[in-house]
Amino acid sequence: MKATVSAERLMHAPPDVIYHCIADYREHHRPDGFLPPAFSDFEIARGGVGAGTQLSWVVEAGGRRRTVKATISEPEPGHTLVETGSGIETVFTVEPSGDGARVRFDTVIDDAGLQGLLNRLFVGRILGPIYADELRRLEDYAKAHPQPA
Repeated sequence: MKATVSAERLMHAPPDVIYHCIADYREHHRPDGFLPPAFSDFEIARGGVGAGTQLSWVVEAGGRRRTVKATISEPEPGHTLVETGSGIETVFTVEPSGDGARVRFDTVIDDAGLQGLLNRLFVGRILGPIYADELRRLEDYAKAHPQPA
């Protein structure tokens, strides 16, 4: 059973800097970068920047810990990055908007049985605040970083 949650924010930072921060799991898209405290135990198995990266992390939400193993793809480099794995797919989209960018996270969680039903009922209320915090942190983080080389 699939459950979806989305969050977006208009950010006052350059779109290429924001995308760079999202795509770089070695330096930025990690717990000691812009990720909120709900994310931990972060490990890169291969790559580290953009498509082909393989990694794992633990997310704690709603009193549950879930280990996620994902592979990264970039259907539209500089615009769209996708984390796929462990029954979860998250699409990160960065679109230029005025003097900044509109950034959107779209997550689909596919769990069977009772867990799938609970996800459909509660995932927005559980992940929504975490994503709002992550988007705020990402904007602050991107504002503090120079244009990528």
